[in-house]
Amino acid sequence: MQARKHYSRTPITEAVIDIQVELSPEFKLDNLVQVHSSIQAEYPEREDVFVLEGLMMAGDNVGATASQTQIGYRFVSSKQKQILQTRLNGFTFSRLSPYDCWETFRDEAQRLWSIYQSLTNPKTIIRLTVRYINRLDIPLPVGDLKEYLRTFPEVSADLPQGLSGYFMQLQIPQNNLGAMLVLNQTIVPPPAPEIVSILLDIDIFRERDIPNDQVGIWDFLEQLHKLADEVFEACITERTRELIN
Repeated sequence: MQARKHYSRTPITEAVIDIQVELSPEFKLDNLVQVHSSIQAEYPEREDVFVLEGLMMAGDNVGATASQTQIGYRFVSSKQKQILQTRLNGFTFSRLSPYDCWETFRDEAQRLWSIYQSLTNPKTIIRLTVRYINRLDIPLPVGDLKEYLRTFPEVSADLPQGLSGYFMQLQIPQNNLGAMLVLNQTIVPPPAPEIVSILLDIDIFRERDIPNDQVGIWDFLEQLHKLADEVFEACITERTRELIN
């Protein structure tokens, strides 16, 4: 697979670095507020993050209950383009469109992780993820998806060939990295009626034998990013490259 090129009209709508952790049971939610004091000038907006839990009951009395528990905070940059989540179970940094380059994105994530890590002192890193959500805007009419995509759902020749929507997920082990690639593809609402928009979501993660030191974590995230670039190039055709160049 070839490395991803730099495109002037990059289709990336969101880039994500996610590091899931196990913290000491003694660590309290209120302590996460301290992250904001270090970054408030760049990330002035703060929101609470909750996890929703539901319970179904069957038998003589059928019913359902739901509850929500706060697990962290969400900090949004002044331009609404960068989002940091600090939670009791991990750290997530997102960059929304326009996306510049990996180096800029990685360096900001690494700076913020250093703040989170020094405050929380995680016992264990349990998952590392690099994710790129791309939106490919293809002009209508589209005769055949294979003109633009090398990975796509193929409809039997015995069926009508028109598609008004689809969702495809592939889970592809990456044995050389001990990682998993989850590739999602679907049609999403387009920015204009003369366009069909296809979401190409590349999610690569590792959940075992994860390095616990700073150098090891970021070296491995670098490998996941390189693979994500290669996967993107493997999924598109020259015609798509012409659209985003």
